[in-house]
Amino acid sequence: MDGFTLYIRDMLKRPVFQGAQLIAGAGGIGRKVGWVHILEIANVAPFVTQNDLILTTGLWLRHYEQEHLSYMQQLIRQEAAGLCVELGTSIENIPSEIIELADASDFPLIVFEQPVRFVEITQDIHGLLINQQHQMLKDLEAFSRKLQQITLQSTDVNAILHVLYEYTGQQVVYHSTVDTNRFMPRHLSQADTEEITALYRRKVEGSEAAQQKASLFALPEERQLLSHPVICLGQTLAHVGVVIPGKQEQDRITLLLDYTAKSLASLLLRMLFLEEKMLRDQNQLIQDILNHQIEDEEEARVGMGLRPPKQAEIWFAGGIMEPEFSLGEEPDRDKLESAQQDLLVRLRALLKKHALHNLLMQKGSRIYILCARDKFSKEETPVSLQQTIRKITERLQQPASGTPSFQLHVGFGLIRTRMTEMHRSFKEAEQVLEVMRSASEIREGLFYDRIGVYRLLKAVPAEALESFVQDQLGALMAYDQEHHLHLLPTLDMYLKCMGSKNDTAKALFIHRQTLYNRLDKLAEILGEDYLEPSRRVCLEMALLALPLIT
Repeated sequence: MDGFTLYIRDMLKRPVFQGAQLIAGAGGIGRKVGWVHILEIANVAPFVTQNDLILTTGLWLRHYEQEHLSYMQQLIRQEAAGLCVELGTSIENIPSEIIELADASDFPLIVFEQPVRFVEITQDIHGLLINQQHQMLKDLEAFSRKLQQITLQSTDVNAILHVLYEYTGQQVVYHSTVDTNRFMPRHLSQADTEEITALYRRKVEGSEAAQQKASLFALPEERQLLSHPVICLGQTLAHVGVVIPGKQEQDRITLLLDYTAKSLASLLLRMLFLEEKMLRDQNQLIQDILNHQIEDEEEARVGMGLRPPKQAEIWFAGGIMEPEFSLGEEPDRDKLESAQQDLLVRLRALLKKHALHNLLMQKGSRIYILCARDKFSKEETPVSLQQTIRKITERLQQPASGTPSFQLHVGFGLIRTRMTEMHRSFKEAEQVLEVMRSASEIREGLFYDRIGVYRLLKAVPAEALESFVQDQLGALMAYDQEHHLHLLPTLDMYLKCMGSKNDTAKALFIHRQTLYNRLDKLAEILGEDYLEPSRRVCLEMALLALPLIT
């Protein structure tokens, strides 16, 4: 007997079966016995369910001799557990064709050479089955109490998975869409871990049925993954599964998984409410920092869960991310919100992976980020923090499977050691975003200290900047607009090529004589001295400022 399941092989060992003989279908002794029926009629199909053991005196064989094969075929089709025939009351032997059919179908055929009391058999087997069911219910009640204690006392997913492992003795898998995947016990090989994770992504996440109910999936080496969704607020947030041998009984494990999934759903719901409260607090803290309403450094750090200033020196970085999704001319609002939420979840996971303390706030399409790292050693510098942020950004820019493509605009201000000064970093991040959107040549700038002279240009009032650009390039722009000679891009490339005519012609893909003509016109409009150092600097600054005002 295996756990709470009775099989034909177990039943044959019972005292009431001492005089019984298995004459056919020995390959089916592993069939499960769910109940016992006595049937003497020829049309048995309507009265037989899966795993029923049928008792008969063979009366059907004597009165319906032409239909004896049909009787057996009905039992086999209905997936009955087996057939027990008493000899000597209605019949003396079993026809050879019935024995052959039972052997071919691995359908257990058991005979009693002497008359037996069927009531004793049914009482014995039913009593055993009922006791097993009672014991299983007691077992499930104890299992449920353990899970309830855990969910009331903590938010530890691993503790729940460990209880499931204790009761099944099999590998437990937790696959989450909002958290890290977990395995219990944890010493699963990397190959098995990757295989199970790939199976969830390939078959479970894409299956509507598997998102709503328990499902069974085949694994190599004659193993199976029995998986159950964890549904919370109408959404499938995770799956909990057990890896079982191919022939192991599933009913008990399915019930255990159902109890586990409900406990995990309760736990996740608590965690979501706690996280929602934490997010509200985070949003308020970032909002206060943006508005420069926090002046006490210790108060600010406590709000973020960091150590006080006297105990640790910390690098702080403040930035803004703004995704631009490609959703067509008529974007689906639900799809857009889902894509933004997925990006936020991925960002949280990456910040956690790289051990960065963080506060996040989503406002419209923008995500405001305040991240921090303790300065433990000389290796921890603003540059090392920038490198980590760049890695996270590059990882985010790779769209996840099944999500719409997008362009991610990112800007970070200067890294500082005081949290109360981060309002300045967020303003700098705004400037980086504006510059990156307009100046294609520094799209990789990302950080305020990497945008060079644009820091000065962004500090100049817009009216003064427009006036300066107009003074330096106004005549050239007007001529280009009327004659379409592309003098402005020619001047830009000529200066970038350090006055090399050959390099400029190659970069613009034009003939050298065409370039000479344009250079003559530039000298005519701008004056012969436009390459003199003082004049050249003004022209280059105006060319850099031009995208910022158009």
